[in-house]
Amino acid sequence: MTRFIITLLLCMVGGVAFAQQSENQGPAPMGPMLSGAYAAMPDNEGIPMWVFFKDKGRSEIMKSSVPMNVVSQRSIQRRLKVRAANEVVDYTDLPVEQQYVDELAPYVQRVRQRSKWFNGASVVATKAQINEIASLPFVSSIELVWRARATRELEKEVPASDEPPSTPEGTNKIFDLNYGSSLNQNQQINVPAVHNTGNHAQGVLVGVFDNGFRLLTHQAFDTLRPRIVATYDFVDHKISVVPNNTSTSFGSHGVNTLSTIAGYRDGQLIGPAFGASIILARTENDSSETPIEEDYWAAAIEWADSIGVDVTSTSLGYNAYDPPYTSWTWQDMNGNTTLITRAADMAVARGIVVCNSAGNSGNSSVNTLGAPADGDSVIAVGAVDPSGTISGFSSCGPTTSVPPRIKPDVCAQGSSVRVASATSTTGYGSSSGTSFSCPLTAGVAALIVKARPNATPVQIANAMRSTASRASTPDNRYGWGIVNALAAINAISVTGVEETPVPTSFALEQNYPNPFNPSTTIRFALVTPAQTSLKVFDVLGRQVATLVDNVMVAGNHQVTLNANGFASGTYFYRLQSGNNVSVKKLVLMK
Repeated sequence: MTRFIITLLLCMVGGVAFAQQSENQGPAPMGPMLSGAYAAMPDNEGIPMWVFFKDKGRSEIMKSSVPMNVVSQRSIQRRLKVRAANEVVDYTDLPVEQQYVDELAPYVQRVRQRSKWFNGASVVATKAQINEIASLPFVSSIELVWRARATRELEKEVPASDEPPSTPEGTNKIFDLNYGSSLNQNQQINVPAVHNTGNHAQGVLVGVFDNGFRLLTHQAFDTLRPRIVATYDFVDHKISVVPNNTSTSFGSHGVNTLSTIAGYRDGQLIGPAFGASIILARTENDSSETPIEEDYWAAAIEWADSIGVDVTSTSLGYNAYDPPYTSWTWQDMNGNTTLITRAADMAVARGIVVCNSAGNSGNSSVNTLGAPADGDSVIAVGAVDPSGTISGFSSCGPTTSVPPRIKPDVCAQGSSVRVASATSTTGYGSSSGTSFSCPLTAGVAALIVKARPNATPVQIANAMRSTASRASTPDNRYGWGIVNALAAINAISVTGVEETPVPTSFALEQNYPNPFNPSTTIRFALVTPAQTSLKVFDVLGRQVATLVDNVMVAGNHQVTLNANGFASGTYFYRLQSGNNVSVKKLVLMK
């Protein structure tokens, strides 16, 4: 009887929710990308787009008390590093309302993915169908799915070879393991010193997102295969991550990157995190001219979070749409514009260390980043050659946020990186691109998680930056420099988060120095993760700068205001995080 009553109440509340949606006033608006592209769209061609919903339907009844079982116990334990126990799950973890998806389906050509974090579904729809979708009472807005062209000219594996194990002279006299031709890429980031302590990232769960993984039978994966705990192809919606297309190019890049981070073959190739457990996601479609679409990645990061992933490695370097889309430009790389970047920051706010290739578009007078490397919480990775010199193809920053942020964050070897072949189970070769510096760095992050399990993603990123080779003089080519795995571990106390406990109250501190010229530091404390903004206004109330505008984790934070170009005088800075607001005054004196 009790179960019947609960079910009846759920139905009644769900009915109210659906009834309220029928009172929708006017069609749902188009997002800026869709509005800009709408006129040029062909009438009957199916275009991927996001359809966002107004609420969670029948799950709204749980809005004020989200059940813990919406994610795994492992995910909960990881989130407790960055969230209070009573806030470990939230509204965004509630599922997308299935009835909304069912009612939407007849108005589109195909439903592709769904996102609980953004409360919507990506679909394929024609220009003619957009107006019908916009009139559905539960739809809040419609926007294009980001589709971008890859920049992988350099990322070509050399022909496979069945070469004998390579044992550089003196290798085993210095290190416990025989790295063979992968020694330099490991030694450059001080990984062998960590391996010598017995830390191989055992028990850490690492997610690798790529274009598929064609040859998981390669000998470099012999010890890894039993520790692949989950796989999913988000392009073709199947469990196997071996692409359906039989061309050897499909899924080859994933073999290369997976071997870089977690492969193991004595005398041939050893990845930094060769002892980690792995989940694999195919998030990239090589069968079209648009090999990365953000809904694949967004779905994958939500899936990985629910399983309990600790670190993700994504080798994407994209920054241009195919027609008829209006491209993201360097000006949009501000950490807040693209959905994929916002999803990455949300993952970090759940305790996940997110590592991403900076991109392969080289140096420029403006940034050449590809989202989500522009995210303020994302560890964007540049590439250096075996000698430690920046690779010509490695993308540069800064972001266009105010103030701008240095990108990349750190570097690792990205030129002539030793990889497993995707065409021979015993072959090896070398590849170049930030696609390989990223998994090396993500492997270091996994070693840090193993050594300092209580450390938050922000602490891990700060430790990697502060101990890198150019930490005292960071710039937008090298970031803070080449990663140092052992130094980064030692920079974090054994107790991890206990060194910098979560604040007990929301606080905005007075800037220092004050008065100032031309820069000043603003510190603030957040008790719980929340959408946070920190903005500066003049005495007339006009906004003159946005210092923060994204989801931030609980903890103590600081940002720098650079007031070059500001007139002398009095200004106000306003911090809002969730329902908490605080305002203080600062004085610029030139």
